[in-house]
Amino acid sequence: MKERLVVVGNGMAGARFVEELIARGGRERYEISMVGAEPYGNYNRILLSGVLAGTHGAKDVFLNPLAWYEKNGVTLHAGVPVTRIDRDTQVVEAGDLLLPWDRLVLATGSSAFVPPIPGVKKSDGRLLDGVHVFRTLDDCDAIRARAERASRAVVIGGGLLGLEAARGLLGFGVEVHVVHLASHLMELQLDAAAGAILAKTLGKMGVRVHLARQTKALLANEREEVEAIVFADDTAIEAELVVIATGIRPNAELARAAGLNVARGVVVDDTLTTSDPRVHAVGECAEHRNRLYGLVAPLWEQAKVLAERLCGRAPTYVGSKTSTKLKVAGVDLAVIGDGDFTELGDEVVTYSEPSRGVYKKMVVREGRLAGAILLGDTGAATTLLQAFDRAEELPEERGELLFPSAGGAPQLRVEDLPDEAQICNCNGVSKGTIVAAVRGGKRSLEMLCDATRAGRGCGSCKTQVALLLADAAGGAVTEDPSIHWYVPGVPLPKPDLVREIRARGLKSVSAVFRELAGGKEDATSKPGLASLLKTMWGKEYVDERDARFVNDRVHANVQRDGTFSVIPRIHGGVTSAAQLRRIADVADKYDVPMVKITGGQRIDLLGIPKEKLPDVWRDLGMPSGHAYSKAFRTCKTCVGTEFCRYGVGDSTGLGIAIEQRFQGLESPGKLKLATAGCPRNCSEATTKDIGAVAIEGGRWEILVGGAAGSRVRKGDLLCTVQSHEEVLTVMGRFLQYYRELARYGERTFDFVERIGIEEIRRVVVEDGDGIAARLDADIQAAVDAYVDPWLEADTPFHPTQFAGTIEPPPKSEPRLLQLRRAAGGE
Repeated sequence: MKERLVVVGNGMAGARFVEELIARGGRERYEISMVGAEPYGNYNRILLSGVLAGTHGAKDVFLNPLAWYEKNGVTLHAGVPVTRIDRDTQVVEAGDLLLPWDRLVLATGSSAFVPPIPGVKKSDGRLLDGVHVFRTLDDCDAIRARAERASRAVVIGGGLLGLEAARGLLGFGVEVHVVHLASHLMELQLDAAAGAILAKTLGKMGVRVHLARQTKALLANEREEVEAIVFADDTAIEAELVVIATGIRPNAELARAAGLNVARGVVVDDTLTTSDPRVHAVGECAEHRNRLYGLVAPLWEQAKVLAERLCGRAPTYVGSKTSTKLKVAGVDLAVIGDGDFTELGDEVVTYSEPSRGVYKKMVVREGRLAGAILLGDTGAATTLLQAFDRAEELPEERGELLFPSAGGAPQLRVEDLPDEAQICNCNGVSKGTIVAAVRGGKRSLEMLCDATRAGRGCGSCKTQVALLLADAAGGAVTEDPSIHWYVPGVPLPKPDLVREIRARGLKSVSAVFRELAGGKEDATSKPGLASLLKTMWGKEYVDERDARFVNDRVHANVQRDGTFSVIPRIHGGVTSAAQLRRIADVADKYDVPMVKITGGQRIDLLGIPKEKLPDVWRDLGMPSGHAYSKAFRTCKTCVGTEFCRYGVGDSTGLGIAIEQRFQGLESPGKLKLATAGCPRNCSEATTKDIGAVAIEGGRWEILVGGAAGSRVRKGDLLCTVQSHEEVLTVMGRFLQYYRELARYGERTFDFVERIGIEEIRRVVVEDGDGIAARLDADIQAAVDAYVDPWLEADTPFHPTQFAGTIEPPPKSEPRLLQLRRAAGGE
């Protein structure tokens, strides 16, 4: 007869244990029942920050929907909290439900800790209206609803979860404050230096950080809604929304009431067995060797070990090595092991560049990696993580590990990792699992991710998954049909989608989901569908507020710091002195930090008589823009890291440097350049003669040969560099090479196609012909020789250069002679 197995808890640990058990034939040995307090299937709590920020919909975070349990013979009692465990009769009580068991697994997880702050609760014991913890899907829904109508939010707690909540709230356009009791952020993972740089980075994004601040009380109005947070020094911050993210506590009360050994959590041995040999515990509720784990990777390890043991095998659990990533857009942070823990005799290797938000640290113990912090540049994370997991002896040149692209040591390729190497930390997916799925027929990225769950967490591993797919498939990769869909939540290409919308008369976003997506709504698809429907139906479109992005709701563009950009329309780019004065008055009145020219980023003054040109140039007091010659003209920029919430590079500063260096540089054809602060490419840098695009890690991609005029062409990637200085060097070298080899009037896009990007890269980047130094010197000479032509306003080239209309000579002279004399010739 099968044993009766009851799992208390349907969270990530409990459901993963059941998955592992079924995969090992556990259905043949056990009748499996699960009890979960939430009325859902199992979902990934790691992605709750994405749900809050709106980058993930609720359906994106579910791991096992309700149908999965029925399909796999698991009896699930969802939305039924367990009230008592009777070990004498071996029965679990959940309200009126009685579940007998032969073996019991506790996977009760943990709960958000709410500090005993005076005023945090209402008279009935519930949290004040507007005060929320951040632990469940329901918490996300409540926080989002409150943020829609709040102007200021305070997050209490500067750990992982608190910072993720703060970043998500910025997207609602609210002013966000983080209050932290410790002297630096994420003190459990980071040292003080890394915490300070992280605080500075978040500050640039608009998160206002308050360190070493103790919350004394919360103040409420007569409706018991939160109004302010008060500190120990009696200063206060007004707020309509407060999110408490001060840590978690194991849910161990059921175990304690049942007489099991409980310390901070349910105490288990190396077999994950409690003080009762019939009862086991896994996940955040389990305390193993005096340690609790709040990260997901140890949960996966525990689930696998316990499933193996209950299927007759005998592995043991000896603890987990930990690593974590901060899931905040615009911040790259990876922590491996004990990044802030050192022992006597440890070797500590650090690199700090606060201006770029970069901090790297390795703790080396007995020649092996004990921990690492990578902030602002996580390119070395894969190599370091494998060295940490496998306890490898490290090379003597430690810098090659922190800066693999600069050293002689080869970077670790994902294809070379062992099969047991974990690729997706969010869902605990190994390289071997991914490769096996590819060989089993999952030959597209979407199919592979669906089959293995790799890449379905934070998404940071998708590049590695794609590399494994290409390697294991041997080039036989199948195109995903979804790449042709207009939006990810509706499986139709745009022509088919438009045809179905018209045929069915669908005039709202919810109607499209109901009719064409089986009723499943997708948050990421809503703005695209709203735009399409408004285009199709005009006034007949049925507006739904939740289908709008925050920009559309407030009719302004949200920035990375939570402020908005307001752009008045200037029809056709034609303005007037009155309009300019009006804009200037508004900028002064409201202390606007930046006023910027858009589009081609010039103001054109037309209709100036020739004789007036010197006077105009003199009064302007500005250098020529060279809009009239075959020369370097302009470098278009976006706002980059200065304000944009997506910016990863200072594109404005780089663009100014480019203009100052190459202004007026003569060339075979006109040159239009651009810099983009992130791959969103708002300044269209990929379709310019030369473009520089900022990417993660403080790097810049340089593209050449782009066009967006009568011909459209995306530029070819020439190389990737690390700094503004390198951008200027490579651009200058390419310009000189182009100046030397291009035909007159030949634009860079024709030049690049004629010469070939591989050849250009060989000469310009790799110095294959040994002429790089000479090209650098020649472009410098050209730069040094530049003189602003508008200076000729004071010293004209000849007396008639700026003369007005030439008087006609006597009619008796031949026409040819008239022209020669008018031109100053003999």
